[in-house]
Amino acid sequence: MADELVHYGVEAGVATITLDSPHNRNALSAQLRRELLDGLAAAQEDDEVRVIVLDHTGPVFCAGMDLKEARGAGAGDQGVNEFPQILERIWTSPKPVVAKLAGPARAGGVGMVAAADIAVAVTEATFAFTEVRIGVIPAVISVTVLPRLAPRDAHELFLTGDTFDAERAARIGLINSAVPAEELDTEVRRFVTSLSLGGPNALAATKELLRSEKAPSMTAAFEQMIATSARFFASEEGQEGITAFAQKRRPNWVPEG
Repeated sequence: MADELVHYGVEAGVATITLDSPHNRNALSAQLRRELLDGLAAAQEDDEVRVIVLDHTGPVFCAGMDLKEARGAGAGDQGVNEFPQILERIWTSPKPVVAKLAGPARAGGVGMVAAADIAVAVTEATFAFTEVRIGVIPAVISVTVLPRLAPRDAHELFLTGDTFDAERAARIGLINSAVPAEELDTEVRRFVTSLSLGGPNALAATKELLRSEKAPSMTAAFEQMIATSARFFASEEGQEGITAFAQKRRPNWVPEG
């Protein structure tokens, strides 16, 4: 469709979801939100997809909520009410999600970056939690952003709304790496390749492990983890991985190409 705002494609086990609304800096309009959700659902339901990449056209990754749509709308009609579906889809995706930023992210766009498992940005990219400067608060995105940031940085950046660069974003845990523009594709490909080597079920379960709440005691934690670990060692996927290691070959889940 010529008028779609989000493009979807799959190649060699990698689903690429591309935001393509440069006229409004890939703002989270109702149409873009709907198509982004559809793309995430398609990738997560496709057994051939191993890794999801969030990409964009234009100079800006995502400027946050579409303020033109927000203006004049009541609390019940604000697009931000639908935004948690997107963040949760990314955060809880059983397939690893990589955010690829060739430009800035603001507000809700930063929330998506934080929700991704891996985020890579060009060194020229900038970030800001601009909400307070227009009289709103970074409430929804705090759910994905705060687990990533050091507390002092979170207080400073949420309260001031100041812009910060990609190197600081990497230093405080918002992104994984900041690279020159000419190295962006290579760096993203490096992460995608590494992620593709993991067993699909193991990756999904590891994501759950990373999200899980702390057990009440070390003994309880070990009891839970022993059962989980033993189940995966004995699973079909685990046995294939162990056999492949012994035979010095790649496991059968590694995509070709």
